[in-house]
Amino acid sequence: MASENQDPAIRILFRRLQIIKSESGLQWLIGSPFFPRHTVISTFRCIHTTSSNPQSPDFSKESDDIRTLLPKGFEVIGALIVGKDCNFDKTAREAINAACNLRKSLSSDASLGNLELIGAVVDLNNAKDVRFFVSKDGKMDSVESVSSIVYEDNPEKFVWERGCLLHCALQVKLPLYYQPSKPNDVHEIYMRAADAVASKFRDPQVTCLIEALNETSGAIVLRGSELSTDSSTSKDLSLAYGISKLVIPALVDQLHSMRKVNIPDLLKRHPETETRRSLHLRLGLPFDRPLLRISNAIDIVGKKHSSSLVQKGSSFLKGVHLTIPSSGISGGVASLVQGSYQYYHYLHEGLDDSGWGCAYRSLQTIISWFKALVEIGDKDPSFIGSREWIGAIELSFVLDKLIGASCKIINVKSGAELPEKCRELALHFENQGTPIMIGGGFLAYTLLGVDYNDASGDCAFLILDPHYTGSDDIKKIVYGGWCGWRKAVDSKGKRFFLHDKFYNLLLPQRPNMV
Repeated sequence: MASENQDPAIRILFRRLQIIKSESGLQWLIGSPFFPRHTVISTFRCIHTTSSNPQSPDFSKESDDIRTLLPKGFEVIGALIVGKDCNFDKTAREAINAACNLRKSLSSDASLGNLELIGAVVDLNNAKDVRFFVSKDGKMDSVESVSSIVYEDNPEKFVWERGCLLHCALQVKLPLYYQPSKPNDVHEIYMRAADAVASKFRDPQVTCLIEALNETSGAIVLRGSELSTDSSTSKDLSLAYGISKLVIPALVDQLHSMRKVNIPDLLKRHPETETRRSLHLRLGLPFDRPLLRISNAIDIVGKKHSSSLVQKGSSFLKGVHLTIPSSGISGGVASLVQGSYQYYHYLHEGLDDSGWGCAYRSLQTIISWFKALVEIGDKDPSFIGSREWIGAIELSFVLDKLIGASCKIINVKSGAELPEKCRELALHFENQGTPIMIGGGFLAYTLLGVDYNDASGDCAFLILDPHYTGSDDIKKIVYGGWCGWRKAVDSKGKRFFLHDKFYNLLLPQRPNMV
């Protein structure tokens, strides 16, 4: 951490800003008091603005949303403004002022102290140029430019070496009784009940008994009268501090948030599509994939999935391509599969399918991307006992039947034509992100990406080979070339795709939904 007399430095823990071309807007910069100063962990897009000025945040609505969305232990430490023909110094002041106003809306403490907030500016005329400023000594009217910007190579490691998650699961039952002739009364009853529960958390008589798993640590009794006291923390967060300053305030905020969410639809069932769409917009997530459903939630305690969903005696390698070296294409742009998949290959799970099962294995890998194996079973009954070769057309029928996934098929008359399809394949991985099955002759492969130089036409294909028959050893698979980059014709003149065979490529389309 920089000392007080050193020039400030900004540390960035995410790989890229979610900036939509030709669209101005504001993003909140997220940090943490437990991290080094001026460390930006993430960004939230501002989605609520005033009716009189679409560029001015509605701080009341923004604070309500962020109070619900942002876990305790994280905070708004600045703002980024995206615009055109920006006066960087002036715009940075506006960003810092907006962040200050939002912090005031979020905090119940009238005195926020002299915090050094960050103001960042992006001019759409050169979106790659991000300028950072900080407020001098916490004064909103005085800013200085920051030239030292550090992008962490391994942000996940940086975060988890310094922090942890505090998980609190608390069941609260609120039985509500109302007269059928007066259904609107239930709203007021619900509000009073939620407020009553929240007030109990701050009751001076409430007592929390905290017991550590480590036997050398003694039990701690934390009383309600202590919940508002200040606590000093070192690098290791004390559990008492975590309960009083993080868990209890988070529970109170969550109760108030639940009240606001539940009241409008208390007496009816309401789809959550618009809520998810709003979150996708704020977090800069694409609108063509369901990323924020209940089934996507982090399983912190490890009890969400039943043991029946875990296949005993089986292990599935995931993300095999993540450890391979670069393709060697000079000036190329790599477009890769998005999301997780499992590597299925010959002899997997003790089934001897050597010589005929490569397309089936590619199918299993594709289905694993759609997270469907746990729902439909490992194999469809119609496949049992069959050793017929299948191709892209048959795979498209199976995907449509089993998981309702539509597919696009590309036909080429010769393997020599496949490099001509690299631009189209790159667009598929950028927009769809699903694994592709390549079938030609009597062989099938899974394509995980392409590296393509648009100027020279030079390209390479990231192949996951289902013909592997060894153990699930990632080093053997990578060093043996079973997952790696392949050129249509290598440096020795050997052709990977045969010129006298036609090829069909199966491009599964991702579901377009939130």
